[in-house]
Amino acid sequence: MSQTDSRISFERVGEVAVITMDDGKANALGYAMLDELDAALTRAEQEASAIVLAGRERRFSAGFDLKVMMQGPAAAAGLLTRGADVMMHLYGCPLPVVAACTGHALAGGALLLLCCDLRIGAEGPFKLGLNEVEIGLPVPHLAYRLAADRLDRREFYKATLMAKIYDPAGAVQTGYLDRAIAVDQVLETAKAEAARLGELPKHSYSHTKESVRAPIIQEIRDTLKTNVEQITALAGA
Repeated sequence: MSQTDSRISFERVGEVAVITMDDGKANALGYAMLDELDAALTRAEQEASAIVLAGRERRFSAGFDLKVMMQGPAAAAGLLTRGADVMMHLYGCPLPVVAACTGHALAGGALLLLCCDLRIGAEGPFKLGLNEVEIGLPVPHLAYRLAADRLDRREFYKATLMAKIYDPAGAVQTGYLDRAIAVDQVLETAKAEAARLGELPKHSYSHTKESVRAPIIQEIRDTLKTNVEQITALAGA
């Protein structure tokens, strides 16, 4: 069964829910995309044993919608807050979540990868990473806390403070991806990995995941309001 709207499609493949982001452009994370992603995650938790989060051809996600972010501090704060809420839903999802990274993944798009349990990426001329500092924004606490959790410690400062952007091979070495393979194999490989992980006992998987990630989620939520205010104040200065 499938359900498609303008930005998110939801398809069941056996016990795997395949959630595909496709806005026809760069898969920017605006309110509509975030709301639809949040709803799709909730649906998957009710109907499936595992999730694949995929992007469109050559684009996984370019991150937060800059058109909204440039409307002023209040607009930026609102979108960052909503984005953090959805990402914490993804990061804390009790089901196995496999990313099918079909292309570029920058800023918020890279954060989506950091929130997934297993990340299968496409080989090719793609850019992945946190470019906030390069475009004049402080790295949010959300971003560097997820980076600290998932990235190679030796690359942490390059990836955050120095806004280093990686090709798929470098993204594997750094920790944004677990594997980089031919682009035409990414989605099917992600589905197969999700099906495999979905066969693990649900209670042990979800409990272990919660034990590992709940303290990080709580830290991010506790600091979110103050951090968003600081970032938007600096961005508007």
